[in-house]
Amino acid sequence: MKTKILSIVALLFLSLTVSAQIDRSKQPKPGPAPKINIGSPKKFKLDNGLQVLVVENHKLPRVSATLTIDNPPMSYGNKKGVESLLSGMLGTGSTNTPKENFDEEVDFLGANVSFWDEGARASSLTKYFPKVLGLMADAAFNPVFSQEEFDKQMKQSLDGIKSNANSVAAIADRVEDVLTYGKNHPFGEFTSEETLKNITLQDVKDLYNKTYKPNNAYLVIVGDINFDKAKSLVSKLFSNWKKGDLVAQKLPKVENPATTEIDFINMPNAVQSELSIINSVNLKMNDKDYYAALLANQILGGGGTGRLYKNLREDKGYTYGSYSGIGSSRYASRFKVSASVRNMVTDSAMVEAMKEINKIRYQKATKEELDIAKAKYIGSFVRNVEKPNTIASYALNILTNDLPENYYQNYLKNVNAVTLEDVQNAAIKYFRGDKARVVITGKGIDVLKNLEKTADYKINYFDKNGNPTDKPAMSLPIPAGTTATTVIDNYFKAIGGQDKVANVKTLMVTSNAAVQGMQLSLTQKNAAPNKSFMAISMMGNVMQKKVFDGTKGYEEGRGQKQEMTGKKLEEAKATSAPFADQAYKTGKLDRIEPIEGKNAYVIKYNDTEIFYDLTSGLKIKEVRTLKGPQGEVKVPTNYSEYKEVNGIKFPHKTVVKQGPMNLEFIVKEIKINEGVSEADFQ
Repeated sequence: MKTKILSIVALLFLSLTVSAQIDRSKQPKPGPAPKINIGSPKKFKLDNGLQVLVVENHKLPRVSATLTIDNPPMSYGNKKGVESLLSGMLGTGSTNTPKENFDEEVDFLGANVSFWDEGARASSLTKYFPKVLGLMADAAFNPVFSQEEFDKQMKQSLDGIKSNANSVAAIADRVEDVLTYGKNHPFGEFTSEETLKNITLQDVKDLYNKTYKPNNAYLVIVGDINFDKAKSLVSKLFSNWKKGDLVAQKLPKVENPATTEIDFINMPNAVQSELSIINSVNLKMNDKDYYAALLANQILGGGGTGRLYKNLREDKGYTYGSYSGIGSSRYASRFKVSASVRNMVTDSAMVEAMKEINKIRYQKATKEELDIAKAKYIGSFVRNVEKPNTIASYALNILTNDLPENYYQNYLKNVNAVTLEDVQNAAIKYFRGDKARVVITGKGIDVLKNLEKTADYKINYFDKNGNPTDKPAMSLPIPAGTTATTVIDNYFKAIGGQDKVANVKTLMVTSNAAVQGMQLSLTQKNAAPNKSFMAISMMGNVMQKKVFDGTKGYEEGRGQKQEMTGKKLEEAKATSAPFADQAYKTGKLDRIEPIEGKNAYVIKYNDTEIFYDLTSGLKIKEVRTLKGPQGEVKVPTNYSEYKEVNGIKFPHKTVVKQGPMNLEFIVKEIKINEGVSEADFQ
């Protein structure tokens, strides 16, 4: 025992001595890139042209098969959306197996089978795989194109179009594609209600017969199956698949603007701007500067360590995050910087983003930045390379992108070989800050004034479909004699009349909202002239409470109680109850603003803007400006679905937007002149 203790002491002393000889003030030099053994799938090809790749992995008793039909991009013109309808109709059974039986069998086998317009995927336990692959093949080659299913898919597609009609992010994505690639390019086309209504069931059948062919197809099988069995199974199921030639369309040339320009899309409902800086690129995976372009992009905007993120989020607080990306498609690609920013800093965010793009072009990155970028790609590559699915995807990339067989064996070597000069040259070539489209989708009335002052670029204006349009009106003239008082009087008339409103002495409203699968309950109680109570609870527990008795009040949350003082107390005293709108008569009628296709009077009252529909007179929106650690933040509240209670109309749907989350409160109960007591305000 004594000998063992002495040995341990000796080893400890030796380790301390070695540690003492290390100079910790210097960063250790990186070791050589690890040597990676990348497995290769076994391959075979059927007479119809289908190429099959098999990656054996017997660690788990599961097998997956992915069918990829590698057709060149197609333009669908005035029938854009036909490919989505085809995706939805494939897999709804087969001519041999009705949909209900097909779905039941897949579920019974514990399998997953899915389809899209140019492919399919199936996965299951090993013992069921032959059956499951057979189901996939049957549904793929013997589809059921019924009018009933077509009508169902059409309705879903039209509903999707309508639900995104006022989505700022969806409109931004659409117009960015149109402007980058052009409406006649497959990558610039978009599905609309008009194009969908041009499509017939026969169009779906024709597209399937034209494109679902084996001679451009690859079948990748990964998992617990040996090559010979896979070959026998595939040959049996896929050999009768008839080949046919798809003639590639000539793609329009994609070009950058002669000089950088701003392309603005007005969205009156936007509470923040979608900012993108885009230029087209011609980058391929086998280009010599491919790795340098990837690393340059990583340094600029490839995550939390990127310059864009550090500048626009960490330093300036303009956004939750700003990133960049660069594509390497065989057909057309682009470089894009993106961020969702607060309206009032849209111009500043654009200036800072352009500054970072130009900086990486005209100044070399640091060695530390390059080392971090390399470590990201090397680490990701090493983590993924042992996965069977990665081996299969690498092999498919080699085939579809015409890469050398040793492309991935040399991946780490090529990443490590990139120099600071290479990074700068790639940035100059691909990050065209001098020939970019700065696409901003936002609320013109909040954004354009500052943008025009700040920007040195020409501003072009486009509608939601990417068509050129005129500069949006910043406001409409207010009719003579219209004031905040007349607007509020008209509002009270619209909800039931001043007499009925005056008879409301107390009001109780309970509402519910769903948050991440849990129910949030909101209880609001008011009593004339200015008493208020508000409590938010979840699962029966009060999370937040706010109480004001007419002279004093408090806020309570997370076990802490805070008395109202200063500005909050004065605001509470000035608030009218049960209808806060009475106090807005002392506000300023600021403008008439278009909002979601309607015009609204906008009254400014303290830090809040209140919107009243010109036609109906009803209140449709409030936007409160709050000051936080990252500057001013606008919190919008939308009101809709007005219904009568005791002869007075109340909004039964209230949507509060907080950051990226929408809280949608639906009214459960409204009580007038009952359910409220003095005890509620204590």
